[in-house]
Amino acid sequence: MTNMIRTRFAPSPTGYLHIGGARTALFSWAFARKHGGTFILRVEDTDLERSTPESVEAILEGMRWLGLDYDEGPFYQMQRMDRYREVIKQLLDEGKAYHCYSSKDEVDAMREQQRALGLKPRYDGRWRDSKETPPAGVQPVVRFKNPLDGVVSWDDMVKGRIAVHNAELDDLVIARGDGTPTYNFSVVVDDWDMGITHVIRGDDHVNNTPRQINILKALGANLPQYGHVPMILGTDGERLSKRHGAVSVMQYDEDGYLPEALLNYLARLGWAHGDEEVFSMQQFVEWFDVKDVSRSPAKFNPEKLSWLNQQYLKIADSQRLAELVKPFLATDCCDPGKGPTLALVIDLLKERVTTLEELADAAVYFYRPLEPHEDIRKQHFTAEVKPALAELAQQFAVIEWNKQAIHDALKAAVAAHNLKLGKVAMPLRVMVTGETQTPSIDATIELIGRDEVLRRMHHQLESYPV
Repeated sequence: MTNMIRTRFAPSPTGYLHIGGARTALFSWAFARKHGGTFILRVEDTDLERSTPESVEAILEGMRWLGLDYDEGPFYQMQRMDRYREVIKQLLDEGKAYHCYSSKDEVDAMREQQRALGLKPRYDGRWRDSKETPPAGVQPVVRFKNPLDGVVSWDDMVKGRIAVHNAELDDLVIARGDGTPTYNFSVVVDDWDMGITHVIRGDDHVNNTPRQINILKALGANLPQYGHVPMILGTDGERLSKRHGAVSVMQYDEDGYLPEALLNYLARLGWAHGDEEVFSMQQFVEWFDVKDVSRSPAKFNPEKLSWLNQQYLKIADSQRLAELVKPFLATDCCDPGKGPTLALVIDLLKERVTTLEELADAAVYFYRPLEPHEDIRKQHFTAEVKPALAELAQQFAVIEWNKQAIHDALKAAVAAHNLKLGKVAMPLRVMVTGETQTPSIDATIELIGRDEVLRRMHHQLESYPV
């Protein structure tokens, strides 16, 4: 073994890749990248009842979308069963594990009895060194012989020194009656075999760590360094759930967020570099240190994520955004091939929106006319401005078609009819776009194009309410 740093992300495929899992993956990935190490993806699929191929694919898709590239894997625990059985046999042969014939009912009963006495419920070790004849027809589980005394401790990279008395831990089941390994055991063997040097994971695993350390010691394996990252809470301080936005990371793709914005946001959940808010993943890797991760839970703030996404949309390449916006436009019944160049439309709109979905919604009137609401028509289509609008339509038919010429024609019509600019610009905007809020009207009209602008103006003038 070399001293090269090796980290891993080890999700269970019982659902999608969610926000908490994605942040854990990001921290493990960044730690490996910073130190020129290896980042491994491992799928912990031994929960046969809940693990599904669809969930595996959802996790892989989430990793791809976020750009969290792994150097080895994905490895699947179900493909390593022979190896787990081999190590279980080794522990049994060395007297470091034993067969336990206590039924589930018996274990439940002993725990109830202990609770009644005010004791911590635990397996009482009755088969640990038993000389009794095993009962016939019972498939025993295999339990690890946890040390009876002493302390198991480690210097957690996030939480600092943690120590647990071995007397607090009972003899963990490492193989079920059918021979399949349990979670805590297969994780240990995987970390050992894969040479994992640093385990960065959620702090819901803190209670597993002393058990895993004891098994690793029994195997004579090198111990990785552990760092337990605090959980993510909703803005109300409750554990993050779907109602807070704890959905699949791919839902953020569907909702029009950029992956780099979500990564930037996840990096800031419980970690900071001064007051820096917007930074690239390259900068994050340079700055990242597990020791800088907060010991307190982070709070998920959807408004902050939207703000970050807005910053990334502003600086994103418009041609790239055009490709990302096309599917959203398709759902709005728009064909970007029939209208102005989409990248130019995006140039005009991208500073005004927070998601790709909003960007597509804002672009609709460039590709199909929107009929203004009747209340808006009545408010802005007045008898006073109709002559100025009719004259503008005549001017638009003959002027050079560029932003400056459009602007000059608008000013001339306003002056000729002794009106204020806004008095004419707003009904013109409503006529052409169906909206009351758009980028500057001359730039908007220039992009929509002369023929389409005139078609829309004549349509509205024909049905003018006064």
